[in-house]
Amino acid sequence: MSETSIGPNYRLRRQRVFLLMSGIFLGTLGVLNILGLTRFLDFSFSFFGLFDVPMLLAVGVLPYPVTFLCTDLISELYGRKRATDMVMVGLVVNLWIVLFLWLGGVLPGTGLDPNTGEIYVDEAGREPLFYEIQKLTFGAVAASMIAYLTAQYCDVRLFHFWKRITNGKYLWIRNNGSTVISQLVDTVAVILITHYYAGKLPVDMDEPIVQQLLVYIYSGYVFKLTVALVDTGPIYAAVHFLRPYLGLEKGEEIDPSDFAETQKVVDA
Repeated sequence: MSETSIGPNYRLRRQRVFLLMSGIFLGTLGVLNILGLTRFLDFSFSFFGLFDVPMLLAVGVLPYPVTFLCTDLISELYGRKRATDMVMVGLVVNLWIVLFLWLGGVLPGTGLDPNTGEIYVDEAGREPLFYEIQKLTFGAVAASMIAYLTAQYCDVRLFHFWKRITNGKYLWIRNNGSTVISQLVDTVAVILITHYYAGKLPVDMDEPIVQQLLVYIYSGYVFKLTVALVDTGPIYAAVHFLRPYLGLEKGEEIDPSDFAETQKVVDA
């Protein structure tokens, strides 16, 4: 029977929207870890000619705020359990990417010196492109995964903390409050771990390290904070559209065990 004759098929709608948001989240996560440290973008500027403000961003940072938008939307509509499950699947996806990067390096093929079996390095000291990407991804993956798990769990829990405190009102508070804090946690963690554990940040060892790390931290955080504030409008619009589309009343979430059911979590 058609949807118009029996009413909207909310269960199917909820499944499709969840798959779409999860796909965007997981795809973005995979892309950002592959791009990672492959290039740094320089957005440095002069503040009214008084002093220069350095702004250096790893290209992998660009899509990262999208992941927090997805977790906030899923937290709002589908609840904490599904948001937490998606975070764990994100970890598995990135380990899957690392597995194939490792396999691609150990299996026989081009890029290896036929005499020694070692990775071929040209006269400029460059390795084949695959090995350059592999090295940068391996170097950043430990840092990004630790920071990712810490920040995403922080984001999900803070989002629901603010939701309880405000009794489901003031979406902008839980959206910005959770993201602003979790992005700070993520930025500090990923920069410190990438440098001190993986040693993959482009720093000048002859210059003070702390000052250079602070540039990377505030550059990444200012970018993420700006995006977090800008996405308040889109998340309001998305929730305003998706609640009736998914058959949700104010204060309701989709039941974590069944897409066909809803549960009241706060007073409307």
